[in-house]
Amino acid sequence: MINQHYLSMLGNKNIIRVLSEYATERAKEIGYENVFDFTLGNPSVPTPESFNNAAIRFLQTMKSRDLHGYSPSLGLPGVKEKVAASLNRRFGMDYTAGHIFPTSGCAGAIAHALRAVTVPGEDVLVPAPFFTEYTPYINDTGAHIKVVPARFEDFQVNFEAMEEMMNTATAAVLINSPNNPSGIAYSEDTLIRLSELLTRKSEEYGHTIFLISDEPYREISFDNRTIPYPAKYYDHTLTCYSFSKALSIPGERIGYVAVNPRCEMGDKLVAVMGQISRGIGHNCPTSLIQLAMAEAVDDTAELSIYETNMNLLYDTFVRLGYRTVRPGGTFYIMPKALEDDAVAFCQKALKYDLIFVPCDAFGAPGYFRVAYCVDTEKVERALPAIERFTKEVYGK
Repeated sequence: MINQHYLSMLGNKNIIRVLSEYATERAKEIGYENVFDFTLGNPSVPTPESFNNAAIRFLQTMKSRDLHGYSPSLGLPGVKEKVAASLNRRFGMDYTAGHIFPTSGCAGAIAHALRAVTVPGEDVLVPAPFFTEYTPYINDTGAHIKVVPARFEDFQVNFEAMEEMMNTATAAVLINSPNNPSGIAYSEDTLIRLSELLTRKSEEYGHTIFLISDEPYREISFDNRTIPYPAKYYDHTLTCYSFSKALSIPGERIGYVAVNPRCEMGDKLVAVMGQISRGIGHNCPTSLIQLAMAEAVDDTAELSIYETNMNLLYDTFVRLGYRTVRPGGTFYIMPKALEDDAVAFCQKALKYDLIFVPCDAFGAPGYFRVAYCVDTEKVERALPAIERFTKEVYGK
């Protein structure tokens, strides 16, 4: 029999993909340049030459068996050493290769981290707004997602609500900073307070509450700010990372879990994740991409375009009267819609060929997400359309 759970999911497609498919079809009708598609978070800047050149060099110089043979199930040791050394240099940590588990991007990292520190029936708390796919990521492990209501004034953690929702079934908290969809980065004060809460509740319940930190946008920061590294503030942290955004290589599906060395069973969790791979068929990223990533581990693509785009959109939304919290990073901005129903708002925007994503499924009803990982020229051409839509539909 076909699995009914997954069959039922076919009728509940991701809203981002639905709107992206609409934008693709619309572009066939009127031309791509005339559709202002702000749906997908698909990096738009060129990949750095350090990554491309490394991949070419390995293909040209390494023996086929060495390059294309099976990778160890826990990842290539030399690659893991370079990732650990980079994290230690940048964030003052003390990882070793044994604390790094290469994965197929952040999705693969979160899949392993969740299964490593939860059992079916336990709860994972997620502060809103949150990436929509966290719901299947968590629920399909047998654990339960519990969404902490958003603190809309600044999108930092709503600690009062979080503490009220905690109980002995709380196994982990999953955070995302800088955040998709809001673009907000958690402050140092937020991370200190979160660490204190998790420590206190772990002692109260008699078991460790783990922190799973989803950080694919860590390198995209604005206003010359430094994004705090959550594992510095809480020992029991599993950091999930992807090079998709930093190196602009989302299709290569390369990331890792970094286990804080002071984490409970920190010396065994990577091996545990290797066993999890046996059950979910993960079996490590390709050797070529692991090796190329390690050569570019400290590099990034030219990410400044995202700040340029953010400023253009932020200034426009503020000028037009939208309530908008200024992003601290990523390539997303999340204004408040000009009516309570963000779905209706986004439907009306379609008539102006503006493709926005309503944020109800992100835990932020009444808001909409704009993914501005597009050419600046296109952002500039979209601004008059945003102004025309706002004035003609809402009289602003």
